[in-house]
Amino acid sequence: MRVAIIGQQAFGKSVLEAFIARGTTVAGVFCAPEKPGAKPDPLRAAAEQAGLKVFQLPSLKGPDAESALRALDVDLAVMAYVLQFVPQPFVKIPKHGTIQYHPSLLPKYRGPSSINWPIIRGETETGLTIFRPTDGLDEGAVILQKKVTIGPDDTLGSVYFNHLFPMGVAAMLEAADLVVAGRHREVVQDESQATYEGWCRDPEAEVRWTSHLDALYDLIRGCNPAPGAWTLVGGKKVRLLDTAKHRARRFADVSGKPGEICAIGEKSVEVTVQGGRLELKEVRPDGGAKLSGAAFATAAGLTVGKPFQ
Repeated sequence: MRVAIIGQQAFGKSVLEAFIARGTTVAGVFCAPEKPGAKPDPLRAAAEQAGLKVFQLPSLKGPDAESALRALDVDLAVMAYVLQFVPQPFVKIPKHGTIQYHPSLLPKYRGPSSINWPIIRGETETGLTIFRPTDGLDEGAVILQKKVTIGPDDTLGSVYFNHLFPMGVAAMLEAADLVVAGRHREVVQDESQATYEGWCRDPEAEVRWTSHLDALYDLIRGCNPAPGAWTLVGGKKVRLLDTAKHRARRFADVSGKPGEICAIGEKSVEVTVQGGRLELKEVRPDGGAKLSGAAFATAAGLTVGKPFQ
């Protein structure tokens, strides 16, 4: 099998290394140019270290990209974490076309933050899909899917790094073998089940203390570690990372109003919210280091009975 890898960052690097490790011929690598001052892209660095041809084109549209891929004469192109638009004339050049990785169970959660949103919405299952890329974002026929359980305390980081990342690398190899051997099936996505969500960024990650305990907890773990759910304390953003939730069972369990600090312990801070108490174990002020909730409260002069702000 002769392949081209299209991608970037750590996932692209791991996919490249997995193909090389099993003896697949990688004819060339396409990755987006780094922005000025940015760290070297891990995929580019790994490809250059392996002595492979590397193409860093500002666009994969047009004759330059097409001629570069055509000259590689590959059986398959493998898209591993690609943010550039990849048009149909490009993806159809390899003998067996192109396959792409997406970290959700398509057609649900199409879009760029497909790992965040299922956690934020309190889902108990997600997964990954290997599919045929089309000009529609994450809309192509499905070749392979793997399911992943989302535990009640899983975060974006644990779901991705413990499950979707390593499973995704293995799924790329499996799908490549199926496609090149002609043993795969292509299933058209059911549009009646499709959803699209955009980026989960700071506007979406803002903590609103009047929200219910469950919604707040799911938001925080779905944004941990990135972008980091945040609130303002002293006019500056503070990211809420490691948290725990404690349900209120009776009216007598409630202390204070939503958003008020109800307890400060040796390592954490507890804030009253609808449905119970949210325990803040680890936070990170923007531009600063991670701190325990208690250490931050002391540094910020926060006290019991006052709002966490």
